[in-house]
Amino acid sequence: MTANPDTSSPDGSPLDWTDDGHPRSRRFGDIYFSREDGLAESRAVFLEGCGLPEAWAGRDRFVVGELGFGAGLNILALLELWRRTRPPGGQLSIFSIEAFPVRAEDMLRAVARWPQIADLAALLAARWPGRARGFHRVELPELGAVLDLAVMPVEDALAAWSGSADAWFLDGFSPALNPQMWSEAVMAAVTARSAPDARAATFTVAGAVRRGLQAAGFAIEKRPGYGRKRERLEARLTGPAPTRPNRPRVAVVGAGIAGVSAVRALRALGLAPQLFEASGPGAGGSGNPAALVTPRLDAGLGPVAELAAQTFARAVALYEAIDGAVLSRGVLQLVQGERDPERFARIAASDLFEPGTVAAIGSEAASLRLGEPAPAGLDLTRALVIAPDRVLAAWAGDWRGEAVGAVTRQDGAWVLSDPAGGELWRGEAVVLAAGAEIARLCPGLMITPVRGQASWVARPQRPAASSQGGYVLPTRDGLLFGATHDRGDTGTEVRPEDHQRNLDTLATTRPDLASQIVLEDLEGRAALRAATADYLPLAGAAPEAPPGLFLLGGFGSRGFSFAPLLAEHVAAGVAGAPSPLPRALAELVDPDRFQRRAARRGRISVQTSR
Repeated sequence: MTANPDTSSPDGSPLDWTDDGHPRSRRFGDIYFSREDGLAESRAVFLEGCGLPEAWAGRDRFVVGELGFGAGLNILALLELWRRTRPPGGQLSIFSIEAFPVRAEDMLRAVARWPQIADLAALLAARWPGRARGFHRVELPELGAVLDLAVMPVEDALAAWSGSADAWFLDGFSPALNPQMWSEAVMAAVTARSAPDARAATFTVAGAVRRGLQAAGFAIEKRPGYGRKRERLEARLTGPAPTRPNRPRVAVVGAGIAGVSAVRALRALGLAPQLFEASGPGAGGSGNPAALVTPRLDAGLGPVAELAAQTFARAVALYEAIDGAVLSRGVLQLVQGERDPERFARIAASDLFEPGTVAAIGSEAASLRLGEPAPAGLDLTRALVIAPDRVLAAWAGDWRGEAVGAVTRQDGAWVLSDPAGGELWRGEAVVLAAGAEIARLCPGLMITPVRGQASWVARPQRPAASSQGGYVLPTRDGLLFGATHDRGDTGTEVRPEDHQRNLDTLATTRPDLASQIVLEDLEGRAALRAATADYLPLAGAAPEAPPGLFLLGGFGSRGFSFAPLLAEHVAAGVAGAPSPLPRALAELVDPDRFQRRAARRGRISVQTSR
């Protein structure tokens, strides 16, 4: 089964409508919910069937999994109940799977008959997850809830998810029409992703479903059905009640894009982090007047490409929600080598990006866009140029202007000390997000400093954004271009010769624009980026360290694209919540990956670099 619908209508929807206005699946020939009263059915079969709201009473966090997101009605019913009965400070995590997602307008039409959930439907529609293959995160802070939608086949999604559900809504289409959703392998995977004492509910009592749940370890019970269905199933894993860990005290070190992203993500999960930054937000590599938000392009379309696509999509969604953060939309990635046209065509045809957001364009269209002769390229229509100061201000909140000299473990707690050894803070978890400084605070990491100097100038006409080796970005009052990339150089002074290097690079890609710039008019800034040996970030628990120490960095020049989603992954590890990253992508950025690779090669440490 593919992740994108192949039986959809010309407008891209996988459903059509019955004569009486009910949504019906084109692929499976089945209705999405009961004709009698779909909302009442969801409440009776799934909410009551999983013992809600009693099951979440007194819980800080409750996790619901769903097989079959459909038109979103079960989730809306769940959110409406959660809103009415949410425990004080409680956080709801939802993981739902849908290989053939509907559009937001389809959802609104499908649930329009129930005014009691109209406001929730509008809220969800405004943040509707996409249709690209992968995981999509939707935050609902008004409700203390987070939804992760997996757009992929059910077995792939269950294998990729790292969470444990307290309740499962088993709501695929009829077992007779969609047997893959109800196989014993799927039921076994559900069990493997269940918390102790988890409950499950479904509308069907088909023998294959009963046997699959029982074989997976669930005790099942038939209950009176809803509407025309005589019976439904309730299931429960026998075992101890889940533990209820205390919310950890957590500190974040560094207030660039990595650190403020971590603060935002931790707060979204109900935690209250303290942010430490000696020189203020944006003092390091995140302090330029403009920043580029584009995906790393990988024509292999494997895990690295998936990571790039999902981090990019999440970053765009979050920045677009910040007032005044977006300076311009759309970036042209121009051809550099003879293989680029083929690479760009493969990327544009993939299902990793939302339909219509990545397109290969010819030289004529690119030249018209840039206002001077240009080669063919890839039109990244959702790419952004953003104002870093707006993002940092929106996410940092209060911060402590103190330098962290050391991070140590004392008496079962993590302790931050100042350079003189005085204690600044102690608690259960620390997120190191201080760029190249991470290597000092957590020795032994494979992080290399990379000096980058950007150049900018004020001018009345702001250019269209493009990238081709170097980049050109509009600022609020002109343009920014660059940047140099000097591995191992730790100087942060602005150098005239590097302005010249940036101008020379600009002249090779956009000569008409470069000819209008006078070297003496340039302003600039130099800062250190942090790079790893494999050019992938670090996001997760620190290797060979006691629990509670986390790393977020190694972004190179792509911090504004990578940081928001990877910060949510790290925050999930701190809070004990489900991660928004599929397992394979989490492994790509696991800080322990270098040690694992070395162990597989029979070596103690890795010294390679490029």
